[in-house]
Amino acid sequence: MPIIHDDEFSRILLDDCPYADATTEGLGIAHTPARATLTARHDMIVCGVEEAARMFELSGASSHIAVGSGNAAPAGTLLLEATGSGASLHRTYKMAQTLMEMLSGIATAARAIVEAAQGANPHCRVACKRKHMPGMKRWALRAIEAGGAVPHRLGLSDYVLVFEEHRNLLDGSVPLSEHFRGLRAHAPERRLAAEASSVEEAIMLADAGAEIVQVDKLTPEQVAVVATKLLEYVPRPILAAAGGINASNAAAYATAGADILVTSSPYLAPPRDVKVRIVPA
Repeated sequence: MPIIHDDEFSRILLDDCPYADATTEGLGIAHTPARATLTARHDMIVCGVEEAARMFELSGASSHIAVGSGNAAPAGTLLLEATGSGASLHRTYKMAQTLMEMLSGIATAARAIVEAAQGANPHCRVACKRKHMPGMKRWALRAIEAGGAVPHRLGLSDYVLVFEEHRNLLDGSVPLSEHFRGLRAHAPERRLAAEASSVEEAIMLADAGAEIVQVDKLTPEQVAVVATKLLEYVPRPILAAAGGINASNAAAYATAGADILVTSSPYLAPPRDVKVRIVPA
């Protein structure tokens, strides 16, 4: 689970309320004891409730988590309760609500893909790309993991993945297998992955020594052809399918023989509504 520090929560709160809450103070309710409840308006996979709770605490309120991240919550379920002054609750609730809604939307979408894929092939894993909003990596990882997915790669530094855009810049007079040997020597502790856009390219990359063959935008039928061909290799390369993977087609790709489904679609999921109610304590 990614670590998110208090200074990030403080930055979020200060961004929304850099000086004072003019409405709450102007109404004279800043010191009124109050209670806030955050409830699932629709069915969801919960994410961000712990972070929301911490934001309330940093504002001077106390909090109680009713449903933790990664759990399914039917509509109407109490997720989080906070008690404190009117000022502390009003300063925090909108940022806490929005955070939970956005992260729960991603987690819910990721869980749908995971369940579809593993319902067809229990050994198939769903990995989410780094194609999230730039600068939001920790939040994105938090949400996909709550949904049961894993990161595809954390960034350029931790994972070796050769795209066509890399191969276009290589010396074509040198066999690809030689380039792969050099890459493996440069990063001996990492598996060598390479992406193909056709069945023929996938086989070519496996012949050159790719340990993970990632196919992009192939149909499930084409993925099945690649999966069958890779059985001839010892050791067999891992097969990852990417490009347009979502909950509606995940089962087909998993059944076709993909070991990993690579997707960014959860990041585009709509938020899951969280209802906030504030009443006197």
